[in-house]
Amino acid sequence: MHFTSEQRFDDGVLEREFTLGEIPGILWTPGSASASAPVPLILIGLPPLGLHKVYSRVAGRARFYAAEYGFAAATIELPGSGERPRLAALEQARADLRRAMQAGEPIGDEIVAPLVLPLVDLAVPEWRATLDALLELPEIGGPVAYEGGVISIGIRLAAVDPRIAAAALFAGTFVPAAMFEEARRVTVPLQVLLQWDDEANDRQAALDLFDAFGSKEKTLHANLGGHTGVPQYEVDAGARFFTRHLK
Repeated sequence: MHFTSEQRFDDGVLEREFTLGEIPGILWTPGSASASAPVPLILIGLPPLGLHKVYSRVAGRARFYAAEYGFAAATIELPGSGERPRLAALEQARADLRRAMQAGEPIGDEIVAPLVLPLVDLAVPEWRATLDALLELPEIGGPVAYEGGVISIGIRLAAVDPRIAAAALFAGTFVPAAMFEEARRVTVPLQVLLQWDDEANDRQAALDLFDAFGSKEKTLHANLGGHTGVPQYEVDAGARFFTRHLK
């Protein structure tokens, strides 16, 4: 892991951009973090829009977690997104999705699986390698949680990496049928956020996915409104969830 820039904000939070091989990312740590007082870590997943496009809202959450609750937070750019090289298979899958949506056609698994599964296969090993590097930093000690992003990536990561102690997921992206079986293997505490009127999400599929999770502790937060209408108080709810399971 190579840090390429850093800045300290008035609230004491330190923001550092880094690269891990070809993977760009950002780490936020509270002013209290040190080798003698290492802090828990929240991994913040991104949508496939590019880090710079969503920086303001991701950084806002990360700094809130760091300044108000004493958590470190980190994010990385998804494969094929932002300034990373484009991946032909993913670009074709996204084009097929746009065509189907413009034509008003049903969005079936024959479109969703090629769109999501290759991204999961690529992104989860990158997240695990990033987590290896982050946990080597003396100021970060765990436990670790995952938040947001493409929900299928969160499912796979929570299912295969025992270091993930809890996850807060956003039921706002397409989920291939194969991921429902993986969801049954997820046993960590979960908080799932669902926008009831999400124009880009199948509500019943989101409810079926919630039912499929194998976690004994799982909570569904459903709010009226579209994809981008998540109430601000859900950030506080997420912070309280992480506090219960990381501290």
